[in-house]
Amino acid sequence: MSDTTGILKSLQESGADIAEIGFPFSDPMADGPVIQQSSHIALQNGTNLDVLFNQLESIKHSLKIPVVLMGYLNPAFKYGMERFCQRCSESGVSGLIIPDLPYEIYSEQYSDLFTKYDLCYIPLITPQTSDKRALILASAANGFIYIVSSSNITGGKTNIEDHSAYFSHIRELIPDKPLLIGFGIHDAVTFADACKSANGAIIGTAFIKSLGVNSGKDNTQIRQFTESIRVSI
Repeated sequence: MSDTTGILKSLQESGADIAEIGFPFSDPMADGPVIQQSSHIALQNGTNLDVLFNQLESIKHSLKIPVVLMGYLNPAFKYGMERFCQRCSESGVSGLIIPDLPYEIYSEQYSDLFTKYDLCYIPLITPQTSDKRALILASAANGFIYIVSSSNITGGKTNIEDHSAYFSHIRELIPDKPLLIGFGIHDAVTFADACKSANGAIIGTAFIKSLGVNSGKDNTQIRQFTESIRVSI
């Protein structure tokens, strides 16, 4: 449970531009086996939202990179949405990615809370998202926009170059918002390919794999992994 702060410090020292932290849930439906297993282990070890917020609050003054949380609506809803947003703000969280929070529900029920606690709403756009809806989501976004590379779950193998036309279309459709591509980004090649059509890319599964059994106790593998990705830019 205590590895989160060490990992964040190592990511910052290794040159990461932003840190995305997943808060665990028992049924992470968009995630592949690696992230599912990491979520299961975190829950078994007693990690919950209070533990995570306390960890983040203890390190927020030494972090210069933005921190965003990604997770599912159920744990936040059970925690209490206002309490959840308040703790995010107090802990130094900059934005939220909640894949199963429909835009309509966000707009009608939670947008004022996000504004009140200065949290960026970070929507996801997928290959199935219509242009009309993509523009609606982009208009509400006040951070970056998460571009899902394909219909795969996280950790799935995706040929990023095969989706370059889709990425370019979204870039032309939404020229004025930062775009980050996720799902299937796992090495320097896929990262570089994604960055051709966007402002950056997000790596989750491959990073968790790189930690292995050592978790965050030694920053060597974190630095090596991050540098192996950044060599392409």
